[in-house]
This record gives sequence, C-alpha cells and structure tokens, in this order.
Amino acid sequence: MALRNAILAALLEGEASGYDLAKGFDASVANFWMATPQQLYRELDRLAAEGMIHTRVVHQQRRPTKRLHTITPAGRAALRRFIEEPAKPTAIRDEMMVKVQGVDAETAAAVRSAIAEKLQWSKAKLTRYERLRVRLLDGRSEPAYLDEVERVGPYLTLLRGICFEQENIRWAEFALSVIDRRLATHT
Repeated sequence: MALRNAILAALLEGEASGYDLAKGFDASVANFWMATPQQLYRELDRLAAEGMIHTRVVHQQRRPTKRLHTITPAGRAALRRFIEEPAKPTAIRDEMMVKVQGVDAETAAAVRSAIAEKLQWSKAKLTRYERLRVRLLDGRSEPAYLDEVERVGPYLTLLRGICFEQENIRWAEFALSVIDRRLATHT
C-alpha cells in the first residue's frame, strides 16, 4: 500500500493541513500506517500535482502560511480503485523479533531491555488509543456510535490498533517472564 492511499483515506474526514494530517497519523492512523512528516509533505505535493487533492493556501497574520488539502473527485476515484483491489497479505518485518530469535545467555540482558522498552511504548500507545476511543464514542455506547456515524472505518481501524497493542503487551510480559526466569537460573 502506498502512503498516498492512507492520505486520501485520511482526507475523507475533511479538509486538513499537512500538520493536521501528521498529528492525525500519529494519533489514529499510526495503528496501521507509519510515516514521517517529511514523507507526508512530499506525498501531499505529489498528490496535488496529480490532481488527487486540492490545496488551498491560507495567509495568516503573525503565523506561517497554511496549506489546507481536500480530496478531489479524482482522488476519491483512485482511493475507490485501491479499496476494490484485493488486499495483499500482511508481512511482518520487526527488527526486535530478529533480536529475540537470536537471544542467548550473552545477549539476554540486551534483548530483555529491548522488550521492556517495547512494552512501555505499547502501553503508552494503548493509552493514547483508548483516549481516542473515548473521544470518538463521546458518551455513547459502541453500538449507538456505530449506528450514528457516517464513516465506521476510523473506529474499526482504531479497534485493530487497540487489539494489536494489547497483544504486544501480553507477548512482551510473557517474554520478559521467560527471559527473567532464564537469567535467574543462569547466573
């Protein structure tokens, strides 16, 4: 999947600046797509050049000029074509898993440290996702929310991110317990 499709999908929510999109990617889209702000801005320029988005320049007093982006009919059509294509199977490429695969008595402490860091990162990310879920629901039950909102996709992807981080936490806690037991018996 190209970054362009993630941007086009994000713009379905409405007009947004590159800064807003970067914040949105960090808060919600990051559960399934990672991009640096530089990658995002480069892709916005390409999408505008291809007519997939319209960019409107807003001059502000005492603040930098702001560029606001909206998806065009051509962008919607491109996104629709992407959505209708069969999805490719997900391939996991996780550098930490290579480290875990190679763990031995000499490297156990370093691998333990990497897993502990991942655990804290996943807990923090899960907390952010749960806060976003509460904001989206806005006091409604999940069934009521899903019946009322126009677009359920952002909520469904958020739930996937929540499940992913919950599993990361479960696995990290288990892996730490295994490594801790091994370290205790081999020292």
